[in-house]
Amino acid sequence: MASSNRSVRALVLALSSCAALILGGCASEVSGTAVAISGATIPATTTTNPPTAPPTNDIDDGGSVDIDVEIGECVTLGGTVDEAAIANATCGSPQSNYVVFAKTPTSAECPEDADQYYYETYFDIEQGALCLDIDWQVGGCMDLVGEFAQRIDCATPGADTRRVVTILQGTSSVDDCPDPALYGFEKDSRNFVVCVERL
Repeated sequence: MASSNRSVRALVLALSSCAALILGGCASEVSGTAVAISGATIPATTTTNPPTAPPTNDIDDGGSVDIDVEIGECVTLGGTVDEAAIANATCGSPQSNYVVFAKTPTSAECPEDADQYYYETYFDIEQGALCLDIDWQVGGCMDLVGEFAQRIDCATPGADTRRVVTILQGTSSVDDCPDPALYGFEKDSRNFVVCVERL
């Protein structure tokens, strides 16, 4: 009887060791992906004004990504949609192009008015997602050409540059934007609008 108990324990230890090796060896299978929301535009701005970021939802429903970032903090998102690169950035800085407004278990759970989201997979199963808005700064400019918004100097506008006139809370209608803002990015689910002018 003692011999069969030792055999069972040895088998359990051997299986546990194999499982640990298999799981540990798969760590390189984690990959990140950034996806622009359909129909969304991606702008970038440079500003000397203090940061005036849009409101956040403070949704932190879990999920896991490798970058250590909190809701309300900013990131630099680049690379390509299939091979996204993400890093921490100071909001309003030349490097920052997105602000984290929610964390969810999957990208499908991000609010539909998100400008972008970043998620990581493990064997093609999403492990967590960051819901992102463009890091709009009042008085700053963002270039919306390409896969990701880019902050640029307002004095040297690009092909699709927008300057932020104001961010209105409590409304999601571009009709409420003051002059010279002729355009806006409506955030219906979070009830605010980013009022912009095209340069």
